[in-house]
Amino acid sequence: MKSLFTAVALVVMLPVVALAADTAEVGEPAPAFTLKDEAGKEHSLAQYKGKVVVLEWTNPECPFVKRHYTAGTMQKTLSGFDAKKVVWLAVDSSASHTPDVAAAWKKEKGFSYPVLQDPSGTVGKSYGAKTTPHMYVIDEKGVLRYAGAIDDDPRGNKKEGTTNYVKTAVDALLSGKPVPASTTESYGCSVKYKS
Repeated sequence: MKSLFTAVALVVMLPVVALAADTAEVGEPAPAFTLKDEAGKEHSLAQYKGKVVVLEWTNPECPFVKRHYTAGTMQKTLSGFDAKKVVWLAVDSSASHTPDVAAAWKKEKGFSYPVLQDPSGTVGKSYGAKTTPHMYVIDEKGVLRYAGAIDDDPRGNKKEGTTNYVKTAVDALLSGKPVPASTTESYGCSVKYKS
């Protein structure tokens, strides 16, 4: 009876172990992916090797995302980086969104970086993306160096002294220094994964 219980326990635990091994971890190589953007163009993490890559999990319907785009948080953060050294990719893992939704939103907000389509949620789950926005910074060698919030102002009510974690992480990587805070607690709406 004991060996039967052990066998059942192992079978039950195996999927959990396999899932944990496929989840992104800071300090480890970032999970590879290839996704199409809102215009149908393919983007893979591998094609950006040699550059710092910022991944932004997004959902144009989320109030937190709307606030950041109205304030220009993402756009201003990106504009402070050298475009030859840093790539910004938004990823939408919302099961119900189509490329048309992303294209219309991109046009409305006037930003140029791609919105990668992940309706199956496979890439989002491999990164452990929980909220929109949820941010990841990958170094030029493909190693995940930061995961968490865009900043330390979840409610958007700080008048001054906001710390932009993504800017801090990218600046550190570009100057060859370690990222001061490699993980923070992300905030926002839950990612609307396919159920």
